[in-house]
Amino acid sequence: MARRNTRRRWRWAIGGLAALAVAVVALPNTWVWVASAGHVTDNGAADDDATAPVAIVLGASVYSTGEPSPWLRYRLDVAVDLYDSGRVDAILVSGDNGHETYNEPVAMYEYLVSAGIPAEAIAVDYAGFDTYATCVRAHDVFGVSEAIVVSQDFHEPRAVTLCRAVGVEATGVGDTRARANRSTWTYSWLRERGAVIKAAWDVATDRTPLLGDRETSVDEAIAWTRADREE
Repeated sequence: MARRNTRRRWRWAIGGLAALAVAVVALPNTWVWVASAGHVTDNGAADDDATAPVAIVLGASVYSTGEPSPWLRYRLDVAVDLYDSGRVDAILVSGDNGHETYNEPVAMYEYLVSAGIPAEAIAVDYAGFDTYATCVRAHDVFGVSEAIVVSQDFHEPRAVTLCRAVGVEATGVGDTRARANRSTWTYSWLRERGAVIKAAWDVATDRTPLLGDRETSVDEAIAWTRADREE
């Protein structure tokens, strides 16, 4: 009888832990999907018609040569389309420059310029160490109140939800070219489910990332583009 009771207690304990684990994953992901519903679209989709003063391009890996990785290039190509089509007036590139030898924002800036985007239309955020930091800094440091957030499609719900949670009226336009590498895309989608837990914690605790003085580079980029298009 004692052994049976012990087994029963263990089953209840394991069941409780399993239910807690499911809740820890399911609740933040439900929050992200509900909060971003109607604010995210795929690049080139029929409903891909959002406009905003600025596109925020989220950083990703850069090779040791300084070249953006393919998925980062895909994001930047989306931003180029948004600017060339007149749907945004400026592009804010935000990424990791935490080490002297690693610089995502400069690689992103140089890629955009090589693609024909005027240097005057680009603002650079060197401390976008994660998605939450990018969103907070866009709002608090660069004064962004409305934006199109550009990343891969699986990342967009979290990115848009975080930006909206910190005061940026964000819509998302997601790259879909990364889907061609199905196994990597699937792994990234699954990894995203865990990243959402951290996102929920960041919002709940009101985490303060590295900030700094107010920067006007986004405002200047918007003003330059609007003046240039009126000529």
